[in-house]
Amino acid sequence: MNQSHELFERAKKTIPGGVNSPVRAFRSVGGTPFFTKQAQGCHLTTVDDQKLLDYVCTWGPAIHGHDHPIIREAISGALNRGTSFGTPGPDEVEMAELLVDIVPSVEKVRMCNSGTEATMSSIRLARGFTGKSKIIKFAGCYHGHVDSLLVKAGSGALTFGNPDSAGIPESFAKETIVLPYNDLAAVEHAFSETEEGIAAIIVEPYPANCGFILPGQGYLEGLRKLCTANKAVLIFDEVMTGFRLGLGGVQERTGVIPDLSAMGKIIGGGLPVGAFGGKSEIMNFLAPLGPVYQAGTLSGNPLAMAAGIASLKLLQESSPYNHLEELGSTLASGILGIAQEYSIPLQVPQVGSMYCLFFSEKPVANFEDALASNGELFNKLFQHCLKNGVYLPPSAYETCFISAAHKDSDIEKTLDCVRGGFASF
Repeated sequence: MNQSHELFERAKKTIPGGVNSPVRAFRSVGGTPFFTKQAQGCHLTTVDDQKLLDYVCTWGPAIHGHDHPIIREAISGALNRGTSFGTPGPDEVEMAELLVDIVPSVEKVRMCNSGTEATMSSIRLARGFTGKSKIIKFAGCYHGHVDSLLVKAGSGALTFGNPDSAGIPESFAKETIVLPYNDLAAVEHAFSETEEGIAAIIVEPYPANCGFILPGQGYLEGLRKLCTANKAVLIFDEVMTGFRLGLGGVQERTGVIPDLSAMGKIIGGGLPVGAFGGKSEIMNFLAPLGPVYQAGTLSGNPLAMAAGIASLKLLQESSPYNHLEELGSTLASGILGIAQEYSIPLQVPQVGSMYCLFFSEKPVANFEDALASNGELFNKLFQHCLKNGVYLPPSAYETCFISAAHKDSDIEKTLDCVRGGFASF
């Protein structure tokens, strides 16, 4: 029995399912999860000393690679000043100024501790600002484990075949209208048929929790127009895409500017963090200025702020986006080429450092298309890659990430591994 297996058996006795986040359990792909003892650059080292080329990147935050020396130095400096203050700190102000400067939609911002808190608070704020209660979300988009948003969600909920969680009152779910992504007519119909009005639309502009799905031409622009016309708040959940697909995220790439943006992952430099921000007139509805209450003991934690500031400044100074685009497109086109050689139906949607593998004959445009792809083929590839030193997300419905620490040689190794996997199908 290896150490990972021993640790997993121990963990199951004290942690539900043996993991602190469901997708880590490997239930979707089979087998026992490995335990990591060290992360460096684009590699993980397991407790059994297997070195893995990492395409999960802690589910997105590690855009610079693991354990970047500048981020580590920033955390060390902050640690010398204290782990938590319970008062305002100077780094909170610097972080806010950076986010306002970088993100097109953000005029004011509030820090919190996770992406889930960011989306939850954005929804509460939108409802308080508009005085309306209904919200629209899209099937397959995951916005954290918020009661009103964990309805037809992606991420681990999709992996486990249970998009609607137990423990959420039906009355909560009734306030959420779930529509298919990439269908503007459905959104128009929802606005016209909802007599009490709709407070907000929340959307992953590039859904990345049921694989990786791209919007059709004019779709995001259409959402913007419908929200403006109906006095609804447009919320972009850029927890994953923010600062990764460009410094200003999808809104910078597309020019579609939401009213509120939920952020996380990269802005913590690997430490727990979240943020939400947007138009001043909306953000001013937050306490202590307004009637919408939101708070957090560790919001703006000095360690997370120091790490996040270092992470954002690295992005500004090094601008790795062209490099990441080259690596991503090389990998995606290479995988597609190998699939064609073996007559394997495959789609590899990719933008910059984000991509996924859909074993499907046709492009995937929404949640239903994602569910129709062949998850068993992905699971076979996952297991082959893991045995040969390449770590893909342990679910057919998650997105892969590339970091600035990945090199051309890593892409070549990955393509060789994928070729071996496809040859074994």
